[in-house]
Amino acid sequence: MTWLADASRAVTSESTQQAVGYPSLFLLVLIGALAPVVPTGALVSSAAVVAFHQSAPFALAWVFLTASLAAFLGDAALYWLGRRGTRSRNGSRWLEAIRSRAPEERAAQAREKLAEHGVAVLVLSRLVPAGRIPVMLACLMADWPLRRFSQGNLPACLAWAATYQVIGILGGSLFAEPWEGVVVAVGLTVVISATPSVVRWFR
Repeated sequence: MTWLADASRAVTSESTQQAVGYPSLFLLVLIGALAPVVPTGALVSSAAVVAFHQSAPFALAWVFLTASLAAFLGDAALYWLGRRGTRSRNGSRWLEAIRSRAPEERAAQAREKLAEHGVAVLVLSRLVPAGRIPVMLACLMADWPLRRFSQGNLPACLAWAATYQVIGILGGSLFAEPWEGVVVAVGLTVVISATPSVVRWFR
């Protein structure tokens, strides 16, 4: 009966993790989409590592859906707030916050790419470190309505969540202990995020 008790405790522990983990992941990714205070990519990868080691059959699917939905809603809220700023005579603190996070050089490049390639640039922007905000600002300056922005941003958020989840799965598959996979996944996301800055510094 010992194995039965151990299995029961494991199931209870997983249920508790899921009850707390999914809402926490949703909230943190949502906040991270609005303000750059949360490393959302590392969060998704870490959650994927934990889900990979769970016995629940749909744990990874729930991580994917939670992360992509939170990212989509956060982006939509930030874009809506930015559009309010562009239509206001005095602007808004949200629009200024978006502008402050998009260096002029990258914002100009984003405007050029958006004019040339349209929605495809928006889809790719979430996969490029620090690429989301300059492209969002370019969409605001081009006066894209929220509906048009959301149509391009939905596949962008799905691709973003899938990419960082794959990083987590790779990290989780290499080690027996979840914490080891989390360390590797976080390390990979940090390297990916820092690579553009290092390349620009060398240039």
